[in-house]
Amino acid sequence: MYLCITGFLPDTFEDSSLKYELDVDTVFTDQIVQLLCHKSLNEMASGEWRLTDEQAQKIGALINKAIPRDLEIFIGVEA
Repeated sequence: MYLCITGFLPDTFEDSSLKYELDVDTVFTDQIVQLLCHKSLNEMASGEWRLTDEQAQKIGALINKAIPRDLEIFIGVEA
């Protein structure tokens, strides 16, 4: 299992298609799970989680990837 970050236009737009997707390297999994205050990756697998701007930017800094600021960003677990 691995973490996947996705981004969509804000709800004010009619376009609900995926605009951003990033499969996170598993080397960062434990750090991200802790950053988001989850107990485990299995706990996170129960849904998709909306990230605050601050969380998204912290994760981006951790993984050294720019995460778009103009999208609604989510994180979830992929099999």
